[in-house]
Amino acid sequence: MRSEASVSWVPVKDLGDVRMGKQLSPASRTGAGQWPYLRVANVYEGRIDYSDVNSMAFSAAERETYGLMPGDILLNEGQENLMMVGRSALYDGAPGEYCFQNTLIRFRPGPDVLPEFAQAVFVWWRANAVFAGIAEKTSISHLGGIRFGALLFPLIPVAAQRRIVEVLAGFTELERGIEAEIRKLELIGASVIKRRLNDLYSASKLLTLADVASVERGKFSARPRNDPAYFGGTYGFIQTGDVASAQRGVIRRASQRLNDAGLAVSRSFPVGTVAVTIAATIGETAILGQSMCFPDSVVGVVANDGVDPRFLEICLHRVKGDLEGKAPQSAQRNINLQDLRPLAVPSVPLGTQADLVNLWETYRGQAALMKDELTKLRRLRQGLVGDLLPGRFTASAVTA
Repeated sequence: MRSEASVSWVPVKDLGDVRMGKQLSPASRTGAGQWPYLRVANVYEGRIDYSDVNSMAFSAAERETYGLMPGDILLNEGQENLMMVGRSALYDGAPGEYCFQNTLIRFRPGPDVLPEFAQAVFVWWRANAVFAGIAEKTSISHLGGIRFGALLFPLIPVAAQRRIVEVLAGFTELERGIEAEIRKLELIGASVIKRRLNDLYSASKLLTLADVASVERGKFSARPRNDPAYFGGTYGFIQTGDVASAQRGVIRRASQRLNDAGLAVSRSFPVGTVAVTIAATIGETAILGQSMCFPDSVVGVVANDGVDPRFLEICLHRVKGDLEGKAPQSAQRNINLQDLRPLAVPSVPLGTQADLVNLWETYRGQAALMKDELTKLRRLRQGLVGDLLPGRFTASAVTA
């Protein structure tokens, strides 16, 4: 049921502190006072991943400014996927243990707003395209601290906020349980696959990736997503985010469309190509479910006869950490074809490749089923949030 509490529409910036993080620079990478910081890669919707945290120089004064406190909300400031702009999570670490980069926006609620209630509103705004409606749309969509701070927040009494938070807490507990089971299954699957694959590497003749496949960069430079000279047509064009988010490791739909089919066909990669990201997020892999085009931040690996592309994907997944290590620690992290082509691939019969692929697909399929259940639960939660929050609103209705 919808909250009947009286509601006031107040700019976000008037209800707490809105701040962008510190910009990464060459000096900060090597300077004194190295301190761990969170970035976009750490902030998922509803949770923060602390397993892969970078460091840069923060002075004592900067640690005061950019240090995180329990109850702070971090929002993704920029994303390739427009609908992921504003993805948010509550910081639950120790006071001052981490700082944050300018790829994130921090909202520190004041006394009139419960952090859990504010984050529920932000999740609803993201899912219902409120953030997408105000984002600056280029090749990377940006929310912007000023635009975010100007959004009108549905302020209700704290007691009413608390009742809503208590209702949603049960859903959050169920989500955390499913997420834990998914991570457990993925760890077990990864361990089994790694052991089997290591046995193949030890007992087989080793070839290079260039020996068993064509390895080519995508044939388009990055362009703003609203560039009419390129986009708005019908031919699929994938971004790095499409590779990382592929369902069961297969890209069936592209996030963008090219409007020149003739040019697209001449620069496309065939069905079965293994797409590998080489910029920003390094070493993510997925297989094309249809012919598509890439930007030059993605490499297409087209298997030769006698080689299963799914087997190559497993081999590439095995060295993802090594590929990430080859990328320079700079704002524009990337690797190149020379980092991919020499990678070792065991020369084994198609039947042996198929056995490993089937095992891989079994674990991945089980995890995918659990992820589907998690998605259904989150949709149910979102519907409930929409019912509980005071008043339905659109992007045009919530901007000061």
